[in-house]
Amino acid sequence: MSFATTHYDFTDPAQAYADLARDLAALLGAERDLVANLANAAALLYHALPDLNWAGFYLPAIGATGARELIVGPFQGRPACVRIAIGRGVCGAAAVRRETIVVPDVAAFDDHIACDAASRSEIVVPLLRPDRAGDAALAGVLDLDSPKLARFGDADRAGLERIANIIVGACEWPG
Repeated sequence: MSFATTHYDFTDPAQAYADLARDLAALLGAERDLVANLANAAALLYHALPDLNWAGFYLPAIGATGARELIVGPFQGRPACVRIAIGRGVCGAAAVRRETIVVPDVAAFDDHIACDAASRSEIVVPLLRPDRAGDAALAGVLDLDSPKLARFGDADRAGLERIANIIVGACEWPG
């Protein structure tokens, strides 16, 4: 399968995210493999969204000490922190809260974990899927970083939450 790169015009963020969501759904298509879909989603987001220096995923795991943590998954950008304790940093906080967190200035976020010193703002969107009881189980988090202060706003939150729902629906998750 070939995928044509598209330029997304973020002067109209709602339309750009709608186009991006359409293209992501087409890119993932009938593929259900978790790693393949997360890798393609990270690449598409990294190249489509302006002013990013990192785009990727952290997935829940049980560490060697038995503690719950997030482990880096497919991403685009500089090498990343491999393990983040649930509840630590922006990713860990979004995992615990089960809600999107927008950080306009990472220096002002008390527990920010700096994997790349160039990052100035961040958005983390939890990937939630229904568990057997119908509750929202954490499948992972989508993490985007920018070297620009206040890069992410309400349009990004809405657009990326839509993107996260497409990703969750397109993947076969363990457990």
